[in-house]
Order: sequence, then structure tokens, then C-alpha cells
Amino acid sequence: MKKTLLTSAIALASLASTTGSAQAVELTISCGAVGAELTLCQEGVRAWEEKTGHSVDVVSTPNSSTERLSLYQQILSANSSDIDVMQIDVVWPGLLANHLFDLREVLGDDAAAGHFETIVVNNTIDDRLVAMPWFTDAGVLYYREDLLEKHGHEVPTTWQDLTEIARDIQNAEREAGNSRMQGFVFQGRAYEGLTVNALEWVASFGGGTVVDNDGEVTINNERAAQALDLAASWIGDISPEGVLNYTEEEARGVFQGGNAVFMRNWPYAWALAQSDDSDVRGKVGVVQLPAGGEEGQSAAGLGGWNLAVSRYSEHPEIAADLVAYLTGEEEQKRRAIQASYNPTIDALYQDQEVLEAVPFFGTLYDTFTNAVARPSAPTGGAYGRVSNAFFSTSHDVLSGTKDGAQAVADLEGELLRLKRRNW
Repeated sequence: MKKTLLTSAIALASLASTTGSAQAVELTISCGAVGAELTLCQEGVRAWEEKTGHSVDVVSTPNSSTERLSLYQQILSANSSDIDVMQIDVVWPGLLANHLFDLREVLGDDAAAGHFETIVVNNTIDDRLVAMPWFTDAGVLYYREDLLEKHGHEVPTTWQDLTEIARDIQNAEREAGNSRMQGFVFQGRAYEGLTVNALEWVASFGGGTVVDNDGEVTINNERAAQALDLAASWIGDISPEGVLNYTEEEARGVFQGGNAVFMRNWPYAWALAQSDDSDVRGKVGVVQLPAGGEEGQSAAGLGGWNLAVSRYSEHPEIAADLVAYLTGEEEQKRRAIQASYNPTIDALYQDQEVLEAVPFFGTLYDTFTNAVARPSAPTGGAYGRVSNAFFSTSHDVLSGTKDGAQAVADLEGELLRLKRRNW
């Protein structure tokens, strides 16, 4: 049975109490599945524990965002208090809002002051702040500076340029003895990551955003088909067949192991590429993604994650304090410097220590602030099915089951049926 939440005044008083005058509680948080992301969260949680005297159990969740959403929906639908604080994707606030606590009840009306306004708006559903921005993301292109220089190429500015340069360098490196060299790796598995990659291709060709801001289905057009066909041409040429099952980490593993010329990934991969055990340390550059031809433009998919408090938490006011700490300026700066996670606080993009650690945070600032959003807002609760249809169709094209024109026509029909029922 849902518990009655404490009033703001009582909650704030509780937050201000020290461990000597208030009983310590135990919270649970889901904030990263594996690797550096999980470690960073655990470090932040430990700092908050030391500050407050409360304890936090960091619970394990699937690495796949699609599987993680399913788990959250199962827990929340049962009104379970198993997880107090959840790490939620930028496209989930509208899907999960009814199960999430309004953070302003505890943290005040200015809770998100200083954060990127677009993300705050994204996280505000029916005038309720259901999640705090934690880190933002936009797709970027990683490239091997040494290999481009060695083979006399400039950084590509269009997808066609990338295709030709990747093929040339890949073949030359293979002839020189590296039979494992690939031209380009990206996220090609049939999951949410492919939705973002395919949206970047389509939008960069001027093919729209699948569903526009008014809820109209726009995917069935020649430019969208052209973008998907070009991506399909990479498979077995500049990209391995295995890319059809790559997520972010599989792509990073190939690139960081020295076996790819180009990689599409998120900014987090920068710090790992520069780590002591990286085979490409000091050899990597980062630029905006290519445009879709001479008349196209670069399009970076908007990503990022937020922290939310479950409405079914037994200690929502204390959980909100944990969220405020982890999403605060000090923590966001630490995460940016240590692991190149993009802050959601604008002032940190002028912080010299942050820019020294991650130089492209300065050069690609406009990319991060003007990224292309997935159509979660106009499709509302139907977004999960819309995304599933889009990434499944895109995967069909990549795997050669359909060509671009047939795929976008079929997808239009499927989305129109969804629209009639759900948005």
C-alpha cells in the first residue's frame, strides 16, 4: 500500500539532522551496471554515506537499457520499495512519471537550478520534477589520429567520406599485417542503442526524427531510406558482421584494442581510451559525427541519464538528498575529470580543470547542447514500442533482410497503427 509522504518541512528538517540526532536508514540505488560507471557511482555513494551516516546498497541491474527499463517497470508496477533511487534514461521520465516522487517536494523549487534547461524540462512531467539530471550525452566520432596522418587523410566530414577513408585505411593496414583492422565500429545490436545510431544517420541526411514534435510519423521518405542503405553497405565492408550484435562496450573493445579506424560512441569512452592499459592511448581524436552528404548536417543523438526516487520508497526525503548530492556540482565535476561523463551543469563547461581533462567538452559544446532527441515526448507511453519498431526495422536493413525504401514504408505502417491506439 502506498505510504503517505512526509511534508516538505518535516523532510527538510530530517535532511538537516546529523546522525547523532536522527536514526540512520538504509537505501538502495541502481546506478550503473558494470565497469567505470558502476565504480564512480559507488565512490559517490560512499562519500554521501560518510557525510550523512546513512547506508546505501548499490544494486545490480542489466547493462542493456532495454532490459533495465523492463526490470524497473516490473518493480514499480508492483509498488515495490526494493529500489529507492533509480538511474533512468533521458527518454523514460514520461514512461515512469506516475511511479516517481516529485523531487521539488523535498529539494525546493530551485532544485535543478544551473542544470541544462532542456533536460530539466524533459524531466518535468505535469509540473512535477520526477528526475534530476545526472549526466548528458551526445554521440561523437572517435578516430585514430595516427592512422589518418600515416595514410594522408583528413578527418571525414560526411558519412560517404568516412566510408571511403575507413575502407582505404582498413585495407592498407590489413595488407601491412593487421588482419583484424576494421574501418568503423558502432552500436548495431537490435536495442535502444541502435535507435540512437539510426536516428543520427537519418537526421543527418535530412530524413527527420521518425516522429516529429507534433506526433506525425515522418520516417517514410527517400532521405531516411538512403541513410539506412548507406549504413547497410558498411556491413562486411568497413564494419564486421559482428557489429550487428555490438553495444557500446563491444565497439569500444575493438577500437580501444587498436583494431578500428573510427568508432561512434558516447563521451565516456574518452577516459577509457586514454587509460594506461589502452592500446590507443594518445592516438585518439574526437569530433562531431559526419553529415549526411554535402547538403546534410551533423546530427548527434541525445543521450544521458538521470536519478529518480521511487514513490514507493520508505524514505523518499532521504533518498532525494542522496540524489541531490550525486547530481550536484562537486560530484559532476569529479565524474567529468575522472571518466569524461558530460556534466548537466552549464558552468562546468567553463571549468579549466574539466576542460584540461576532456578538451572536446569545449570544442563540442554546441554538439552537446543541440543534440537530436528521440521521439519520446510526442509518443508518450508508446515510446518503447516506437523505439522497438525503429531499431528492429533498422536492424533488418543492416542485416540485409530489407532495403531502405521497403523498411521505412513498412515502419510507417506499423507506427501509424501504434499512433491510432496509443498517442
